[in-house]
Formats: sequence, C-alpha cells, structure tokens
Amino acid sequence: MKLLKLAFAVALASGLGAILIYILGLSTPYGSYHLSDEDLEALQSLQSGFQKCVSANGLGLQAASGKDYCEIIMRFPSETAPKWKDPKTGELEGLSYELNLCEAVATWEQVRNSTTVLTKEYIDALPNGWEDYAWRRINKGVLLNQCENRTLCMEKLSLVLPERPPLFPRQYGRCAVIGNSGDLLKTKFGDEIDSYEAVFRENGAPIQNYTEFVGSKSTFRLLNRGSAKALDKVAELYERGKEVLIIKTTIHDIMNKMIREVPILNKVYLMLGASFGSAAKGTGLKALEFALSICDTVDMYGFTVDPGYKEWTRYFSESRQGHTPLQGRAYYQMMECLGLIKIHSPMRADPDRVVKWLPSRSTITAARIASEKLLRRVGAGSTNLLATCSIIKKQQKGNDVDMSNLKKAAVEHHKYVKGTTMYPLEHNPRHGQLCTVPNKLIVRKLN
Repeated sequence: MKLLKLAFAVALASGLGAILIYILGLSTPYGSYHLSDEDLEALQSLQSGFQKCVSANGLGLQAASGKDYCEIIMRFPSETAPKWKDPKTGELEGLSYELNLCEAVATWEQVRNSTTVLTKEYIDALPNGWEDYAWRRINKGVLLNQCENRTLCMEKLSLVLPERPPLFPRQYGRCAVIGNSGDLLKTKFGDEIDSYEAVFRENGAPIQNYTEFVGSKSTFRLLNRGSAKALDKVAELYERGKEVLIIKTTIHDIMNKMIREVPILNKVYLMLGASFGSAAKGTGLKALEFALSICDTVDMYGFTVDPGYKEWTRYFSESRQGHTPLQGRAYYQMMECLGLIKIHSPMRADPDRVVKWLPSRSTITAARIASEKLLRRVGAGSTNLLATCSIIKKQQKGNDVDMSNLKKAAVEHHKYVKGTTMYPLEHNPRHGQLCTVPNKLIVRKLN
C-alpha cells in the first residue's frame, strides 16, 4: 500500500510539474523559441526606423511603441474629424489603432513567395481536400452535401479551377492597385495609372467616363460576393475578355451559368489568400495581397482618405457607408513604411515622391526571422526552404512550369524556391503552407 501511495504521489507530482511547465511555456513571451540578441536588435531596429518613416511620410500620422517589440500604435492628428460610426454601438471610429509589426512582416513576406490562385493541385494535395475544403469554396445549394459526390463538385469548380498556378511570384514588374475613393476625382492620375505593367481594380468600379482620373488599363479585377453574382455586368465594364476576374469568395450556379451561356470570355479564378486577423479587411486588402504575390512593386491609388477628410465617398456613386477609413488608412501606412507599397493620393500627387526611412532588405529579413520565432510560426528560425511547409506533396509529372515567357525576376524567383509552389493554408493559426515540390527535391529532403 505504501508503495502504491508513493507511486501515486510521484505520478501526481510529475503531472503537476508537466502542467506547470506547459503553463510557463505558454506564458513565456517567446514560447519555445529562443530569441538571440541579434533577433531583439532586429525588431528594435525595425520599430525605430518605422516610427521615423511614419513621421516623415504619414501626413500627420505618428507611430509610437506599444507594450512589446511587435506592437505599434498609430495615432491620427487630434484635429482629424472621424465620420464613420460603429453600426452596433453608434460610436465614432477612433483616432488611434494598435497594429502588430511582427505579424505584418512575417505574413507579408510569406505572401510575396506564395501563389494566391486556387488550383486543382492544391485541393488534391490537401488531406480530404475534396470532401472538406472544396465544399467550402462552392455556394452549396440544397442538393450538395459536402463533396461526397466528387464528380459534381469538380463540375461546379471546373470553370474556375486551373490544374497548376496560372500566375507566378514576380511575374509582373510595376503594378498599380486602384481603389474606389472619391478622392480620385481630385487628381488626374489616368495617364500615370496606364503606365504600369499591370493594373488591378475592384468590384464594379467603372472606367468609361472616368479615364482621365482612373486610367483605361485594367489587367485584373477583384470581386466580392455581390459583384460576383453580377459577373456578366462586371465583364462588360472593360473590353470583354481582357480582364482576369478574381473572385475572393465562392463559385455558385449563377456564375457557372453566366460563364457558360452569356458567355463570359474573361478568365475567372478563385482567390486563395492569407489571413490578416482583424486588421483592415475587405476587397482592397485582398487586391493588394493578390498584387504583391505576382508583382515586383505595388503602388496604390484611390484607397486612402488623408487626415482631415470630410466623408468617405466613391468616385462613381453616393457616399459609402460601412467602411472604416481611418483603420484602413493606418494599416496601409504601415504597409508603405514596411516597403510593401507606395501610396498615391491628392496630397501625395508627385509620382516621383520618395518614401523616406524605408527599411533595408537585410533589416526586413532579420525582423522576419525574429517575428516568426515570436509568433511560433511553422519553421521559425530555420533556413530550410521547406521549413514553412506543413504539407509537402510532389508535383505531378508533365506539369512543369513554362518559364520561357516570364521576366527575369520571375525566373530567378523560381530558381530561388527550387521549383517549389507554395500555397498559403487558409486560416491556419501558425501560417503554415502547402508546398508542391519537384520529385528530385522531395527525394533529397527525405534522404
């Protein structure tokens, strides 16, 4: 009996010890990863330079340090007049916003190396991809119970589901993403916008009658659920068949019927995207994400209302309710001061404007490594190419990427990733990726 009691006491103590270690592990700021002095220095350097960048380029915005190495507080000038009210509380939007630099650096650096178009290859590689994930990308209707009927699911997705990625990182050089703000009517950006290699637009924003302000070129158009249901009308906004239409939600029978019967001549794809938490949301941010995944540089027009704005308007319709312009403005300013985008507006009308205090490539790289450790990202701290891959599958034979027509930067990036296609795992809490690799690479890894 004494031995039994002793064994029980030892087991209890071990259990309590394990629980204590678990709790302490979770409460440790850096989790199971060790941040070196170099990591901390990289985060401090990023935050210090970031504050100077916002001060120099933010038109009155200021950035202050938060409670740790990651948090930054973006504050608008006190004279800024907020207009948007929370529909639930009736409260006006605030003049300060807490943002996470570590999350931004780690996530956006991953976006730059990922494909953001949903493919058959991606669904095939997911565990239970057709039974589970594919079903979520289809507007179900009453007859579709998950994807137990795989043939029916494939039929519904077939018109928007390429076998392999049709677009690649660094495929385009200079790109412009055009929002819908009424501020576009204050400056004639049309010719400037048309000078970009690729132009991205949103939803049903028209071009005709506004070309001197918004340009005439349109390469891609990001569509939310409402615009996707009017696919035939959206396709008529530009020369039919020239825009690539990117739908950020689901495919449904109405769209399938339009594509087949109208017919829609444009290429239509579903977007596969990263998760940005509760930061600025909407089609605008997804358009930037899509552009950053296939462009060397990205400039934005018609998104922001600078400090002192009076109301949020569209350039082609009545004032728009439901947006939070100050939160979006703060997030986009963060993106500019991380070197991701360049902001253009009536108050920033000089196309040659230099963004001051941008971080160097080495600073961003060092901060990304430290940020991944802090956030416990998949593969944090590793130099292995496949370290961020939660799922690794070999590519199917006969589907090699044709690099002959791609620009030099895209070819070099393809070599850098050794032919691996990296897909973000949607809503993955640790931001892992699904990676398809050439046969020889997976053999080498397994050995």
